[in-house]
Amino acid sequence: MHFLGGHSHNGGWLRFDGSRLPEERGACYLQLGHPDLAEDALTAALAQPLSLRRRAAVLSDLAALGVHRRDPDQVVHYAEAAISLAGRSNSGFIGKKLDGLRGRLAPLMSDERVSDLDHRIAALSRAA
Repeated sequence: MHFLGGHSHNGGWLRFDGSRLPEERGACYLQLGHPDLAEDALTAALAQPLSLRRRAAVLSDLAALGVHRRDPDQVVHYAEAAISLAGRSNSGFIGKKLDGLRGRLAPLMSDERVSDLDHRIAALSRAA
């Protein structure tokens, strides 16, 4: 590497450390359709000290896992917590995570609590 001249770019990995692995692993397992592995990793992530933004992302992923399992109680529990953090942080990232969750809610919209959740997420998006 000594022969490389000029400025190098770290691609954003400079701030990455091992503490992020459980939340990233959980998000990947969720996308791959491995709910049990996703839940284990995401709950391990919640046990760590996380910024509001990272905690809301994990909570949103756990809510999405509830949609995958067709469990409205899980969806509402975790999404409510994420919405609360969104209100405290004004983070556009959290809003995007919740919008992503909102796009998955269709199979559970017959549950009044999930329908209300959908409206609350939409209102957050409009306010941002």
